[in-house]
Amino acid sequence: MPGDAVVYVVDDDASVRDGLQWLIESVGLRVEPYPSAQAFLEAFDDSVPACLVLDVRLRGMSGLDLQAELANRGVALPTIIITGHGDVPMAVRAMKLGAVDFVEKPFNDQALLDRIQQAIDADRERRRDSAERAQLAALLASLSPREREVMDLLVVGKANKEVADVLGLSTRTVEGHRARVMEKLGCQSLAELVRISMLTGGAPT
Repeated sequence: MPGDAVVYVVDDDASVRDGLQWLIESVGLRVEPYPSAQAFLEAFDDSVPACLVLDVRLRGMSGLDLQAELANRGVALPTIIITGHGDVPMAVRAMKLGAVDFVEKPFNDQALLDRIQQAIDADRERRRDSAERAQLAALLASLSPREREVMDLLVVGKANKEVADVLGLSTRTVEGHRARVMEKLGCQSLAELVRISMLTGGAPT
């Protein structure tokens, strides 16, 4: 995988932490290990694709508390919980708090690596989608109020003449607004316009 991603490992057992670091680095991934939730929070950088491999039981702030704190900060970091057999109910709670998976000790190395890769891929996709939505929102903000009204009617299936009737405009004027909307948003078809509306929270009903 490309080296821009990072795997955070939070475990208060140094031998487990070192073993995980060695395993994950063996497939070319960058690892940042931390002995506590507090140390991780102080150093965490949310600017790159990542996932968190987290022991559910930690001294001080627990794994569940760390998940809750990340949620409070609005951080959507894919988290894989490491748990002992007796901690499975706690791991299930972690899943309900948003963890993407949990693995029991002793775990299968390849299975863990596969889950880490899946988590990083999911984080990359989330970041791409977020960046695209932000870009589209900026384009939508460039529309005039009238152009936005025309667009909102077009994406729910109104023909130009129907839009003109609703807004009290001539069909020619609506055609002009429609052309400018398509140009500003870089759309070649109505289907693309509908997709932009859906991605930015204006999906047709």
